[in-house]
Amino acid sequence: MQVLPKGVRHIPGFLDRSRQEQLVEAIRDVVAEAPLYRPEMPRTGKPLSVRMTNCGALGWVTDREGGYRYQAKHPQTGCPWPPMPYLLLEIWRAVSGSDKAPEACLVNFYSADARMGLHQDRDELDLETAVVSISLGDSCLFRVGGKSRDGQTMSFKLESGDVVVLGGEGRLAFHGVDRIYPNTSTLLRNGGRLNLTLRRVNP
Repeated sequence: MQVLPKGVRHIPGFLDRSRQEQLVEAIRDVVAEAPLYRPEMPRTGKPLSVRMTNCGALGWVTDREGGYRYQAKHPQTGCPWPPMPYLLLEIWRAVSGSDKAPEACLVNFYSADARMGLHQDRDELDLETAVVSISLGDSCLFRVGGKSRDGQTMSFKLESGDVVVLGGEGRLAFHGVDRIYPNTSTLLRNGGRLNLTLRRVNP
């Protein structure tokens, strides 16, 4: 049995099928107001393999000119991000261990060939409050390690409805997505995986 790094929690099947469906419908409303777009790497302008959007008071964005940052408006529409659905706030209260409210929810859509390299969530001013990650749709192979990029890592499968919490000593753990397992879920109409990452930005 694999032992997760300290501060990293995996909660399999936290959301049953009904709550997953409710959350997908809520995210569809978010995407209708704040369309998915393809972000770019700083400096190089290379597009990421995921498409993304946000909801909440702030949204995480990246592009060649401005790099990684949080801002209050969608970079393409210029409109404020939509409010965070209530169901997301319920999940946050249940698992985050924090009295603070989340300020941003990053919505990443992974097609069958999308990946996410090892990275830390460290663009926030608040590096104490946990990060909460929700998986919907196709399964993925999730990789997580410690605070060093070249440290030891481990991988395990995330299924639709699973939740991962990076808190305490695991708040700055390097993590990423090695691969998507296509057609492993019927939750999303056209397949793929949604990852919803809730974060507190300001202290």
